Amino acid sequence: MCLIVFAWRPGHATPLIVAANRDEFYARPSLPLAQWPEAPQVYAGRDLEAGGTWLGIGANGRFAALTNIRNPHQPPARKSRGELVARFLSGDMSIDDYLTDVSRRSLEYAGFNLLVGNARELWHYHALAPEPVLLAAGVYGLSNAGLDTPWPKVLKAKAALSEVLADPQPQALLDLLSDPHTAPFAELPDTGVGLATESLLSSVFIASPSYGTRASTALIVQADGTRVMVERSFGPYGGHLGEVELRI
Repeated sequence: MCLIVFAWRPGHATPLIVAANRDEFYARPSLPLAQWPEAPQVYAGRDLEAGGTWLGIGANGRFAALTNIRNPHQPPARKSRGELVARFLSGDMSIDDYLTDVSRRSLEYAGFNLLVGNARELWHYHALAPEPVLLAAGVYGLSNAGLDTPWPKVLKAKAALSEVLADPQPQALLDLLSDPHTAPFAELPDTGVGLATESLLSSVFIASPSYGTRASTALIVQADGTRVMVERSFGPYGGHLGEVELRI
């Protein structure tokens, strides 16, 4: 997952609104959003290469999502980051206990940002930070650096999310995730991957022959615990592969 924008609004009629794009190589096999047979409380897509996921919901209002930290010089990881989301959604550890466990073992994974929460609280953990952060109410953006790092795509998607919060609907969230426009060269970050790749990755929606946005997900959580989740899947050049809608 390479872009997540979200509104966290405790006490509101819709306390959590999420719009997220998962960017990955098209050749990496995955399954679309569905209920997991071996963990029926979990609703998420699945990475078939390592078994984890990038975003999902679980029992008792659980929510989790992650992005990687873009660093071409980091050493190979022992474990897949996708298990960080899967373990939280399928387990029953408290958020405090879970994040304590993750922080102790964070070096087992390549760099990551992790969001975990429930109906009462939402936390962000950056693998290079000293400790997790309990998030206050607000509109946030997360790509492949720190929370709210002002990359062009993050700023653009946060602004678009703010415009639809008065009446959040899945279609509006999916629309903001579909923006294919790259940022001007002068506004690109330098993460060590070269100018051409920085440009490709600077759009909200990424499309190319081999790498791009594989899934766009809209999640709306109601105050009564009802959740609406819509995921669109894509292939090479952004070709539309299908859509799943769940109301839980």
